[in-house]
Amino acid sequence: MMSTMPKTVSRTSPSEVEQRGTIENHDCPIHLHWQSKPNPSKHSTASRIYPNPMRTNVLGTALTCCCRQPMTGFYRDGYCRTGPGDVGLHTVCVEVTAEFLRFSAARGNDLSTPAPEWDFPGLKPGDRWCLCVSRWKEALDAGVAPPVCLSASHESALEWVDLDDLKAHALDDPGAVTE
Repeated sequence: MMSTMPKTVSRTSPSEVEQRGTIENHDCPIHLHWQSKPNPSKHSTASRIYPNPMRTNVLGTALTCCCRQPMTGFYRDGYCRTGPGDVGLHTVCVEVTAEFLRFSAARGNDLSTPAPEWDFPGLKPGDRWCLCVSRWKEALDAGVAPPVCLSASHESALEWVDLDDLKAHALDDPGAVTE
């Protein structure tokens, strides 16, 4: 795991103003980052507000919530989105299995034991979690890849794994949100 885990995301420069908004989507909040940017008009110092749109999933549609119980995602907002600081690329929404948890622990990443200092509850079989894409690929190569929720897996995972491999491990109900 990483040494720090931010609770919020800032995609603005120090001179830009950021206000955080939330709308509801299914049972998971969607966080919008509103950025105040200079008006393109040379004659005005007024600002316009532009939304930073929600990311897309591996299917090319809007990213859906992976899970809220336990709360997952690098930013602990339920989404497998990534950004600055997410060195592990927590972009694949999986439903962990006992076999995968044993595999991960044997590789030095014990996902079953709670780590409160990381806001990590510990996982049990059946939990959904935003997994590092490299760990999912490693599990795939070892024949123990956990099932994937395609609609909740961030598109950047496709830089590391093939969509066909993800689809071969897709859950029957890819859009369901675990409470």
